[in-house]
Amino acid sequence: MSQIPVIYNTAYDISVPPTHRFNGTKFSRLIHELEQSAFSSDLEFTHSSTVRYRDILRAHESEYVKRVATGALLRDEIRQINLPINQQLIRRSFLALNGTYQTALRALEAGIACHAAGGTHHARYSGGSGFCVFNDLAFTAVNLIEHGIVNNVLILDLDVHQGDGTIDICNGRRGIYTCSLHCEDNFPFEKRQGSRDVPLRSHLEDAAYLEQLHRTLNDVSGEFTPDLVLYDAGVDVFEGDQLGNLDITLDGIFERDCSVLEYFKTRCIPVATVIGGGYSQVDVEIAKRHLLIFRAATVVY
Repeated sequence: MSQIPVIYNTAYDISVPPTHRFNGTKFSRLIHELEQSAFSSDLEFTHSSTVRYRDILRAHESEYVKRVATGALLRDEIRQINLPINQQLIRRSFLALNGTYQTALRALEAGIACHAAGGTHHARYSGGSGFCVFNDLAFTAVNLIEHGIVNNVLILDLDVHQGDGTIDICNGRRGIYTCSLHCEDNFPFEKRQGSRDVPLRSHLEDAAYLEQLHRTLNDVSGEFTPDLVLYDAGVDVFEGDQLGNLDITLDGIFERDCSVLEYFKTRCIPVATVIGGGYSQVDVEIAKRHLLIFRAATVVY
């Protein structure tokens, strides 16, 4: 195919204390690594644009959105998000929402598109959580359906943590199917029940993980046919991740990503990818892990 659309923004980075678990510079480092990669000529880079405020209200409570926009979050809300709340974070939170939405639109045109951010799946309807201010996956799925662009969306979440916020927003919504493969013994410790949830034992390795993934994809296909897949390709399943609890190798993650993309490509179902979680205090390490989904896209498509 022609070049893979990649949506990004230079305003995605945020400043966090050096000892913080969240790496605030991994986004710009990822773009740098992509631009320097052997497959950079296969990528088409596009900036994300400003989100429409009224569209956010389809996925999040209006008073919460207003508190984010004005920097007036309550102390407990800030504690739940666990990031420094400043104009930098506020701006990137709004931009990243539309980044995933734009990625989905490009995927519907091209068959595949990748967002160099996204996967903020812990944010609930009425509040943020776990480094997530707004939920880009739920926002995108809800708005695609409400605008009549698609009828059915599969949110396939392979981050090591369950996307409890996505489930909170999407449960009961027509046309949205949530599927999560996550480590059972990890955050959030109170799990939600989505359309399909597959808890994985700690320290699961490549072969067993990939076998479970293939089984799950087949199970989902027996229940739901999407017009689009939103794929959270979190790399915190990696064996060396600071906040993971699985033992998946880099080769295993790459095989996972290729398998997912091939599965839906053969069924002519477009896929929009987001990078999801991945934790290391060294930005180049985590960026190279996130690079895998982009490389997989160029291989499969």
